[in-house]
Amino acid sequence: MRYSQMFIPTVKEIPAEAEIPSHRLMIRAGFIRKLASGTYSYLPLGWRSLLKIVNIVRQEMNAAGAQEISMPIIQPMELWAKTGRDKDYGETMCRFTDRHGREGALAPTAEEVVTSLVAADISSYKQLPINLYQINTKFRDEFRPRFGVLRSREFLMKDAYSFNTDANSLNESYQQMYEAYRRIFSRCGLPFLIVEAETGEMGGSQSHQFTVPCETGEDIIVQTDDLSYAANLEKAEVDPLPREDASADIEPLEEVHTPGVGTIEDVCAFLGTQPAQMIKTLIYEVGETQTAVCLIRGDHEVNNEKLTQVCGGVHIELADEKTIREVSGAAVGFAGPMGLAGKVDKLIIDHAIAAMITGVTGANKTDYHVRNVVPGRDFPLEGGNVVIADVRNATQSDTHGGKKLLFTRGIEVGQVFKLGTKYSELLGAKFDDETGADKPCLMGCYGIGINRILAAAIEIGNDEKGCILPISIAPFEIEVLPINNDSPDVVAEAERIYRQLVEAGADVLLDDRNARPGVKFNDADLIGVPLRLVVGDRSLREGDVEIKRRREPKPTATPASEAVAKAMEIIDQMKQELLASG
Repeated sequence: MRYSQMFIPTVKEIPAEAEIPSHRLMIRAGFIRKLASGTYSYLPLGWRSLLKIVNIVRQEMNAAGAQEISMPIIQPMELWAKTGRDKDYGETMCRFTDRHGREGALAPTAEEVVTSLVAADISSYKQLPINLYQINTKFRDEFRPRFGVLRSREFLMKDAYSFNTDANSLNESYQQMYEAYRRIFSRCGLPFLIVEAETGEMGGSQSHQFTVPCETGEDIIVQTDDLSYAANLEKAEVDPLPREDASADIEPLEEVHTPGVGTIEDVCAFLGTQPAQMIKTLIYEVGETQTAVCLIRGDHEVNNEKLTQVCGGVHIELADEKTIREVSGAAVGFAGPMGLAGKVDKLIIDHAIAAMITGVTGANKTDYHVRNVVPGRDFPLEGGNVVIADVRNATQSDTHGGKKLLFTRGIEVGQVFKLGTKYSELLGAKFDDETGADKPCLMGCYGIGINRILAAAIEIGNDEKGCILPISIAPFEIEVLPINNDSPDVVAEAERIYRQLVEAGADVLLDDRNARPGVKFNDADLIGVPLRLVVGDRSLREGDVEIKRRREPKPTATPASEAVAKAMEIIDQMKQELLASG
């Protein structure tokens, strides 16, 4: 391709709205342009890179036995209502009503659609296992789109779905996708961690997340200091805290007037206590008809994924003010656990609360709190509806298996799930086994964020000059730069090298613009082409050209007659290095 014939609108200015390097550089390098909040157009360079990523994903999915299909982006809401995920996704779904009054959504994912598809056409164990995938646009109405294409409203996703006859078959499909993902991210040049993850709205029994370590990533990864355990924050399990020292005398309950003081911070300031001594009493609506109370320490945060699992995997949300008053008898901010076990369906107590000797909490009376609340004395730690569980986020002071926890950040680029029969039972994806018995399919699902791979590669591969992209997903493998277009010899040699590189199979960009050398060099660095071949008057008079890798500080002189062979050798070497690093 010739630079002069391409649409590559590079810019020098740093975009004001761009918060992280990948967002800034994708705009400056002419990869993307913003249309509206959370929506972007991909320009030729960005689209070329995306297509290379898509090609890698497609090759590995096909090699793993998955079959590509394409499913509608417009999905009927009645299908989502059958699984209850219309409530789970809530306002994140891009919903609409058509001219006939039918409610629909723009696809955030496709479990319901693919399950209904299989339900209509699969009837026998002889047709299984099967793995269907698509590479298609998804939509999620993010409350706060940010970080460019890392958290956008519209994005390109590879989503695959396996249908299996039994647990062994599902394990096999899951492992095939697990290994395919390892190959995909290695081929894309991404360093990655594989961590345990919660299944979230997807449901199911097991999940692993593929994460690119990066300080600007939104995901928090928790690892033991010996790296024997790794999970994302939503999944990270912590050891129960040891029981606090009970040697001191325990005082009776003391009610304290705390007018207008409802937050943890305000209560601590008013009473002179610490957040770790506070018992937060949070009331939740569970599913359609149930309520639950969750108790955690004032210095801890509820982990909604863990809490959801304790509640049976159904949709949960914080109760409204009316429900809080009905359950606690007090305004928001003044609920306490005393006497609530008999008023709700579940009393869920975090391990850290069970380890406390005394605490401070709401008095179930507006404008009042109580001191000296004793778990086990003033509210139960056992009984029919009492559950003691790990329902909070891990912290720096926690351990797992007795080992200290370390926290890092990362960008999630893929996730695999064992779904089990959640969707197949609700949507009728069943098969007759060898005996003729009717059974639900066991399912797995496997997602990759195509856009995120490109953004993550730039986020970890950049310098003050611009992008540093892996050769497998860079828009071009090599760029030929003639630095004096007024010289017929320079132009002729650059054209010769360009043609021969194309004939040799290289993906090459010729910067044939009539521009100053500095402009060409700056743009080459900005767009991140991995290899540069410079043809200039001075070096050409000595029979040489200069070849430079994007990451290297200085070029290497190479005889012009050997330039094409040398460049192809380096391109092949870079590809081999990429594979070896995985």
